[in-house]
Parts: sequence; C-alpha cells; structure tokens
Amino acid sequence: MTDSSQAKLLQYATLSSSINPSFWHSFAELKINTLQLSDAPVPLLASYSTARSTQDRSSGEMVYLPPTLNLEASSVLLDQASASLPRGAVPAFGHLRNFNTVDEFKSADKQAIFNELASEIHSHLLQDQDPTPFLLRFVLLAFADLKKYKFFHWFAFPALVAKPAWEVEVDGAGAGTGAEWKAASTVWDAEQLDKLERLVEERREAQVTGSASAAFWLVKTQADGSVETADIASYDNFFRDTPEEQRTVAFVDPSANPSTPGWPLRNLLAFLALRFRVSKVRVLCWKEDGSRSVVGVVRQASTAAGATEGLLKNGDDVVGLAALAGDVTRPSAVGWERNAQGKLAPKVADLGPLMDPARLADQAVDLNLKLMRWRIMPDINLEVVQNTKCLLLGAGTLGCYVARALLGWGVRNITFVDSSTVSFSNPVRQPLFEFADCLEGGKPKAECAAAALRKIYPGVNAKGLKLSIPMPGHPVPPTPDARAQAKKDISTLEALIDSHDAVFLLMDSRESRWLPTMLCAAKNKIVLNAALGFDTYLVMRHGAGVEQGSVAEGGVERKRLGCYFCNDIVAPADSLRDRTLDQMCTVTRPGLAPIAAASAVELLVSVLQHKEGIHAAPPPLPTSSSSGGGGGGGGGGNNSAAASSGGVLGAVPHQIRGFLSAFSSMLIVGPAYDRCTACSSAVVQAYREGGDQMLFDAFGEEGYLEKLTGLDKLKAETDGLLDEELDWDEEDEEEGEGEKEDGDGELL
Repeated sequence: MTDSSQAKLLQYATLSSSINPSFWHSFAELKINTLQLSDAPVPLLASYSTARSTQDRSSGEMVYLPPTLNLEASSVLLDQASASLPRGAVPAFGHLRNFNTVDEFKSADKQAIFNELASEIHSHLLQDQDPTPFLLRFVLLAFADLKKYKFFHWFAFPALVAKPAWEVEVDGAGAGTGAEWKAASTVWDAEQLDKLERLVEERREAQVTGSASAAFWLVKTQADGSVETADIASYDNFFRDTPEEQRTVAFVDPSANPSTPGWPLRNLLAFLALRFRVSKVRVLCWKEDGSRSVVGVVRQASTAAGATEGLLKNGDDVVGLAALAGDVTRPSAVGWERNAQGKLAPKVADLGPLMDPARLADQAVDLNLKLMRWRIMPDINLEVVQNTKCLLLGAGTLGCYVARALLGWGVRNITFVDSSTVSFSNPVRQPLFEFADCLEGGKPKAECAAAALRKIYPGVNAKGLKLSIPMPGHPVPPTPDARAQAKKDISTLEALIDSHDAVFLLMDSRESRWLPTMLCAAKNKIVLNAALGFDTYLVMRHGAGVEQGSVAEGGVERKRLGCYFCNDIVAPADSLRDRTLDQMCTVTRPGLAPIAAASAVELLVSVLQHKEGIHAAPPPLPTSSSSGGGGGGGGGGNNSAAASSGGVLGAVPHQIRGFLSAFSSMLIVGPAYDRCTACSSAVVQAYREGGDQMLFDAFGEEGYLEKLTGLDKLKAETDGLLDEELDWDEEDEEEGEGEKEDGDGELL
C-alpha cells in the first residue's frame, strides 16, 4: 500500500429503516400497559444483514437492494435475555424516545437528542473494552396515535464526521467490481476465503448478548498463509508484528453495491482513528459470502500543522474528526433518515387500513380502560374484570343494559338466559333489539341479545339460551314429560352457574329469583340482584355461600351478608296470579333501568377489585349528622374512603336503594337471616340431600319452605303473642268501663 496511488472520496450507502407492523403493535402494547405517560428511553434491538442484488431481466443490469435496518416485534428489548436475531443477521442497538402528544413530538429538540447520542458514541468508542455496540447506534423518535393507529416516527443513525474525509485508493487493479474496490479473491485464495467464512460463522455463534462483535472484526494473514480474526479492540496487539499491507479490518456490509460500502464503516473508521490513530487501512466489506465480498484501501489525509480549526479535541490532542460548531469537545455527526420524498422529515406509518377490523376492535375496546391506569387508577386490575364470566338471568330491559355496561368494562364472556321472545314493545326500551326482531312471532330474546352483542363487538363470547326457570308457587305438572323437562332445566341452570363467576338476577318476577339464589348460596358464587319499581330500584349483592359463615374483622365478628329473600317472613309464591295488565307488565320510568343496570355492573367491578372479593365488608352507614341532604350516598365517594375501604374503586355497598322521584339513593346493610327461604343452611342442606325432589316440593307444596326453615313456628309464636296482647287489651277495657260506672272518673 503506497501513498503515491490516486484516491477517490469514500462514499457510503445510507441506511433505511424497515419496520415490520408487528413492531408497532408491540410498541402500542408497551405504551398502553407499561410506559403509559413515561417518556423514559426504551432499549431497542434492531438487526441488519448483508444485502442482496438481482439482475434485471429486461436490461441485464444489476439491481442493488437498499441497505436496511430491521425492527420486529421482538425488537422492543425489555430485558437482555429476550434478545433474538434472525438467522444470519447481526445486531444494532438503539433506543426509542416516546412522546405523549403529537405537539411534543413536533416541538422536541431533535438535534439536541441527536448530538447527545453522538457524544455518547464518541465517549464509548474511546473507552469501552468492547466498542462494537456503539459502532452502529440509532435513536427512534416516535409518537403513537393509538386511536387511529398512526405512528409518527423519525430514525437517526449518528455517524461521526471525519475531517479530512476518508478516501479510497484507486490503483486500477479491480476485478470487474470497480477500480477502487476489488474482489476479495484478489487478496485471498479460495481456501483462505473458505476458512474466513468459517471464522465469520464462528464469531456469530460465539457473540455474547449485548455485543456486536460478529459485525466487526480484524483479519490478518500469517506467513504460512493461514487466516486469523480478532476483536477490533485488540488492534495494536493483534497487528503488532504484522506488516501494514497484511492488516485488514472487516465488517458485515449491508450494502449490496460493491463500490459503495455500508453505513457501519463510518464509525468503524472513526473508532480506528480515535483509539489507534489509524490513518490508512485495508477494509474488507463482507457480503453474502467470500466470493461476493470486496476489499479496498482507505486513507485519511493528515492535517496540516496548525490547521486545527473545526477539529475535535480530546484533551490536548486533536483527532481527525469534525467538532460541533462552538464546542470543540463534542463531535459533529450526520445520519438523520430521509422520508419517502427525500426530505429530512418524519415518516408516518398508518396501520389502520392494514389491521384486521376484529383485532382493531379488540385493542380499541381496551384502550379507554387501560388509560385509567395511566393517571387516575394505576392499581386497577382490568384483567380480572375481563376474564370474569357473567351469567345474565333475564334478557329484558335490565339484561340489555347490564350487558352493554359489561362490554364497556371489557368483559369477554357473557351468557343470556331467558324464556320469552322479542315483542313489539321491547326495542324502544331494550337496546339490544330492533323492529325486525319482533316479526314472525319474535326471536328468542336470549339468542337475539347474544347475537346483537356479537355485532356490537365481535370479540365477545356471547351466548344465548332459551330456558324456563322453575319457581316456587308454580307447581311442576305431575306428567313424566313435564317432570323430565323441569329436571333438565334445573340441571342446565346448575351447569351454567358452575361455569360462570358472577350471576345477575334480572328477571321480572320475585319467585323466579329463588332457585338461582339458592344454587349460588350453595356454590359460593357472586350474585348481583337488580329489581325495579315505578320510580324506585334496588341493586344488591348477595353474601358469600353458607359454608363461609361469619368473618372476623379486628376481633369483631362480621356476619354474612343477606340475599334478596332474607327480609321475607313468607316463602315466595306466584306473584302474577290475579294481576291486571298494568301489574303484570314492567311499568317503570324509562330512565330507571339504565341507572339500576349501571349500578349493578359497577357494584360487580367494585367487588372484583376489592382485596376480599365476595367477602368485602360494606361501608358503615352514614349518621344523621354526616349524611348530608338528599338521602346521602352512603360513603365511598372519595379517594380517602376508597383507600380505607380496601377496594381500588372505593366502597362496596351491600344494597343500594334508589328513588328517582327525589333523585337520591341510600345504602342499606342486611345480614343473612338464619331462617331465609333461599340462602339459609337449612334450605341449602335440604337441596344437597334431597336434590330434585326437594326442589319439586318447594315449587309445588304450599308452606314447604316455611316448615323447612322454621318460619311457620315463628309465625305461630308471633300469632300467639298477638293473641295474648289482644286478650290483655280486652281485659283492660272491661276494667276501665267498670270504674267509670262506679263514678271514680276518667283517666285523662
């Protein structure tokens, strides 16, 4: 290598980013679930490999594919252990700077970010034992519009600017690849190139996590013709006894053009000049294999004595790198990526049209919920809500509104149970039905409601089942077919309750709620009950199963919460017999059902978010001095109440009674009644022992449940006390009349 040869300015093939849509999907999930409002840098692992070329069939000319830096879903490097690369690729390390608004993205001091990374590269090239991770470093500035799935981004690959610029020698000895770059076969024979290929592959296999040693290495040829490689940081030691013409630095070249080496060479040459004061060296641009690789001699002219203006200073030393204007201690760099129009400006990746609409709906449904975690409610557990399987007994007005509210909370599994069909009066009050559903006798409500949910959100697992729930006061006919059908209905209901986590009681009649209430008490299921009057409503949660008993709290025993029937002193009976039309139909103010349904769903979510779940204690009832006006809210309406309640969302009341006429509500707490006809241990035990026969007795035998629970004895005792009181009253009246007749006067 002689200095008298001619030289040509060394030019480099710039890198372009190639971002797989899966990367943006991964970034979106990271933004929503982890980063949230944080703008901390996120480490990235990109990859590149030797580029390919192809021959144009019509013109016969070679077409060189552009060098690219590739990002996949796995490029978001949350931990080094998760790092993975495509086969044959080498790593490039960088980081993502995430902005929370598009205005922040536009107004960010991008040049300051770029210069900061350039200074970091310079520092590591000077000091690190393994500088290879910083020979090709990048930064990705990005803003994600997660509602429209647009990703604004701008890549930068900082390369330190050499001053004077590097040149490649031209000696006319090219082998068909250009005068300045020659085929590697002009330097090494076939055997040596085969050996070199094996060594390159070994370097790939031996490369440790966090290093890019397989992308940059040293090559020398021994006197006996053998070829050796080494890490670039050992330049002085490796080449100590090696003639200058035998010293070669090599890199994996992402450029397919044999006359234009790839971008990684820029910082490799800067490293050699900084660390080892190299001003001339042979470069091996490693392509797909040894036969396609090229070599050339590059050099940097020496700086004239005293001509140090604009050069970088390391202490008192001046090196062949350009410095930032106004700061000779910081390097100047280039490397912003251009957009499709060739301008220095950001790019936009619009993935909305490319995404599966169902997948897009999935992500959009969860977006607003996950935004709660960013600032308002960071501790909320959305997954437990999403995975809760909800059984809705009743697909009428309450059932429709409850289902829509559950969808809003991201619940994915909803099952409707109803025995009726859609009538013409339903669509205006029940939002899951429309006029067409009423035609030809009406569609089954449960199946129609489930189909409507799937139309609203295809990702929901919504099912509908037409089922008649046997009820007390409605005897099962003694025919074999009727009893067989009743047994089948009971078995189906039991299986449904077993396979769901929460049960909503949303039926029209009181007695239809008895069987699911009793079954849920036996199986310790969460039960939400909603019932409507004309302008009043009740929303309540049932207590835990009978085996759960009382709960000790602070040394004080806390009784199990009651169910819908715990305040009754008679068993449920046929409530529809001898009723007029206005008594049989649901006559309520139209706005009442949405309020009650929303309260029921919010109560379920509050239970799920409470640390004690179904055992969550209700808030203490407000006193007259603290309740305020309008019936009060029962506490739980502020952050301090939420913190003290043990629930992420605040208090978890037992019963909410609402009064639309006064636009108020009140909270009530009622313990479980030991003689309850639905949830008492006597009823549950009788069901477990008697099975279907016990249920048939409860449905058809008048007074059966009262006898089973002891309510009949309580009634007899109460009647006896009343009789005694009446007897005493009669005796008092007789005595008073006698005294008046004797002339003793009247007690005023």
